[in-house]
Amino acid sequence: MKIKILSWNIWMDSDFGKVTEFLRSSNADIVAVQEYMPDDSGRDIVAFLTKLGYHSAVSSSWEIRKDGRKMGVALFSKYPICRTSTVVLSEDKRRLAVEADIEVGEALLKVFSVHTLHTHLQESDILNGQVEHLIKALPEEKVVVMGDFNATPDMTTIVRMRKVLVDTDPTLAPTWSLNPKGCEGCVFSGLTIKLDYIFASRDLKTHSFKVETDAKGSDHLPVSVVVEI
Repeated sequence: MKIKILSWNIWMDSDFGKVTEFLRSSNADIVAVQEYMPDDSGRDIVAFLTKLGYHSAVSSSWEIRKDGRKMGVALFSKYPICRTSTVVLSEDKRRLAVEADIEVGEALLKVFSVHTLHTHLQESDILNGQVEHLIKALPEEKVVVMGDFNATPDMTTIVRMRKVLVDTDPTLAPTWSLNPKGCEGCVFSGLTIKLDYIFASRDLKTHSFKVETDAKGSDHLPVSVVVEI
């Protein structure tokens, strides 16, 4: 069985109409999102994808922005979700992952949507610690971990993830940033940086990795891959 898996930081200040337009046409079986805003009725991604027939798993706690807004992570699946849990990656500079056990045929796929701390592309003990906490929470088989890791391919967190799981991207294609307002204090240089990844356990076969350049509305581009189960 082949399924398409997609991850996207949909950005708390997105053009939500463009975000939903892309997701409607993406034909993804499982979708991970980051920067889900639970109190923003104008960006109700849960209601939108529920109407499209997706089951949902939403983080049970929140990252709190400087302006007081709540932000979380979520997973959506066309296949049944039988269990969910939230992993708090760190209390200091709180960041989250949500996990869902998804029944795909006779297999149980364990999928994580992850959002780690933005450190302006600098090495950080907090960021490294968040990824170590995530790694400790990972099962050994049939695992997919995807999201905005806020780290370039050469940073410690991504090097560490590659030792545990397979990086499904054979390229270094950039995914960020499409909008200079996506990072307060960053020097904007256009779409030049890779921050978004899909990792899989070694027992899963993956192919057709893609940076979805047709997507609009967010400061990130989505990434997708086909998983064979």
